[in-house]
Amino acid sequence: MSGKIEILAPAGSQESLVAAVRSGADAVYIGAQSFSARASAANFSDAEIFEAAKYCHSRGVRLHLALNTLVRDEEIDEALRVVKTACEAGVDALIIQDLGLARLVKKAAVDMPLHASTQMTVHTPQGAKTMYDLGFQRVVLARELSHDEIREIVDACPIETEVFVHGALCMSVSGQCEFSALLGGRSGNRGRCAQPCRLPFKVSGGNGYALSLKDLSLLDYLKEIEDIGVTSAKIEGRMKRPEYVAAATDACVAALDNKLDSERKIALESVFSRSGFTQGYYCGKIDSSMFGFRSKENVTSADSALMSRLKQLYKNERQSLPLKFKLTIKKGAVARLEAESGCFKACAEGKIPDKAEKVELSKDRATAQLSKTGGTQFYIESVETDIDGGLAYSMSSLNAMRRSCIEQLSESYCSGYEKNFNVPKLNLANPYRAKYKSPKLRVRLTSTEIPTELIDAELVYVPLFSPVSKVKALIGEGFSVGVEIPRCIFGKEEQVIKRLSEVADIGVRDALVSNIGVVELATSAGLSAHGSFALSAFNTETLWELQDLGLSDIELSQELNIQQMAALGGEIGRGAVVCGKLPLMITRACPAKNAGKNCKICDRHRYIVDRKSNRLELKCDGITTEVLNPVTTYANDILDGAGFLDFLTLRFSTESRQEIIELYTAVKNKEHLSGNYTNGMYKRGVI
Repeated sequence: MSGKIEILAPAGSQESLVAAVRSGADAVYIGAQSFSARASAANFSDAEIFEAAKYCHSRGVRLHLALNTLVRDEEIDEALRVVKTACEAGVDALIIQDLGLARLVKKAAVDMPLHASTQMTVHTPQGAKTMYDLGFQRVVLARELSHDEIREIVDACPIETEVFVHGALCMSVSGQCEFSALLGGRSGNRGRCAQPCRLPFKVSGGNGYALSLKDLSLLDYLKEIEDIGVTSAKIEGRMKRPEYVAAATDACVAALDNKLDSERKIALESVFSRSGFTQGYYCGKIDSSMFGFRSKENVTSADSALMSRLKQLYKNERQSLPLKFKLTIKKGAVARLEAESGCFKACAEGKIPDKAEKVELSKDRATAQLSKTGGTQFYIESVETDIDGGLAYSMSSLNAMRRSCIEQLSESYCSGYEKNFNVPKLNLANPYRAKYKSPKLRVRLTSTEIPTELIDAELVYVPLFSPVSKVKALIGEGFSVGVEIPRCIFGKEEQVIKRLSEVADIGVRDALVSNIGVVELATSAGLSAHGSFALSAFNTETLWELQDLGLSDIELSQELNIQQMAALGGEIGRGAVVCGKLPLMITRACPAKNAGKNCKICDRHRYIVDRKSNRLELKCDGITTEVLNPVTTYANDILDGAGFLDFLTLRFSTESRQEIIELYTAVKNKEHLSGNYTNGMYKRGVI
């Protein structure tokens, strides 16, 4: 997959679109006015999507449309309507997070390329292979990957890869954050993130912003990323102003041409940054230097003089398309101008030339006049003339033929992008009914210290990398033991494969999976794959897709309310997380590192403190860290007896042995608990 890397720029408005194209983007991604992960951006109406596609295509630039949010059953029809608009407008690709929506698009628009959003948390070779097998043409890789991890994915699979090279860096792994949803009902997975992580969170010895990372910038490594074989270099920023888009795009172009100078770097940092930039993930240096926040100095550095200078980057049309002319003017015949650009051709005819009375039309004069393509997207590659002597021809007539050819070529560049759309049959069926009168109980733990009171649980998940001897002993004691594959396994795929084989050999038959890339790993080892809430089962079509992928059953998304859960169809068994300190986010950059903590000496029992003095515990699995909600969820009053759940999962992390026993007993006995508990999002849901 070696070759010139695509520069993919963001546009949250028409002005930003123009800024991106005129600054040198090879492709631009935009959002519709619904189902966009940047709902607060201006975004594009149906008519504006058509205009954007025409503007981009007439300049040889590709247009991608982001439909990268989770979609409810009742929203499917509207989402498909947007897909139909994209097909008719000739959008080049759709960026999608929701597996169910992707499943429908593959049926409705077979010619529409699909790009797997970074919200799908693809970060392993097998994850990329799964996306490829599902029909995705491209995968937007997780931002937390190192150089070697990106190379491993590129080498393992023929799917196109897209890597973020500049812009904001979420603290959480994309697609795995419920911070905004749990705390305020505004879902990041639905494009409504309130960015609570950018608020002050303290860890002893840190800078006071333990959940805020500096912006990412890999422009110094762009040629290296191109050499790896990455298809597309993506700039974040659909909510940023046009000047930022222009500065970032121009800097990427310069970096690929080995012209990234200090002036461009200073301008880029001044227009937007958070205490500068980081390359920590890419370079494998995850430490305190990655953390930063938006200071007063960062804000004021983008002064009017800088903005005026950056506006000049996109003030004028970028002449990016080659143009060849051939002019033929013969005595007694109509003048003829032929044009060629890329694979497109055009032709215009003018009037019959007059006999020259004073000044005849010379080759040089005709060439100079036809070369005046300023203000258009074309630059002159060559002008060939065949002009008889002794003839006169007006400049206005030459201009008219030139203008006609350019208009024809512009239209030609816009043609052939439309795609067929056929309304797919929805497989919603009737709402699912549970197989059992009362849901079974499953327990997820972070150690092998299991209280005997849990012996009757249908399944007890322990960490995959628990000592094999202890797992074997638990099986011998009568526990129904499964293993939980870590939610993220950056660079650890081979170790996971090996350990799955080892636990299968001692009799483990079940695995809890939280990432699309490990389903195949579990089933290939002979284990039943049970999906966790992290797979974002949000609609009926997603449930069908997960069943087809080989999942035995699935925990429904925690962002659905009880009524939305009850309305889901499909056949796959399902459950829900009923209690525990639920994760607000999962991150590869542990917040404790904000204070310079070293993993080798960390006791793995850390916490951060918010503005209201709440302690948010951190739970590390050796690869990533979960930031836990300070308030325990207990939703048995809502979920038990709902009639559509086969099982309830008690998800424990930092609870004491006594707390585990008490909560398990309460759920088992269907007790109501009073006190400092939350029912999560099962009543209110999210927007």
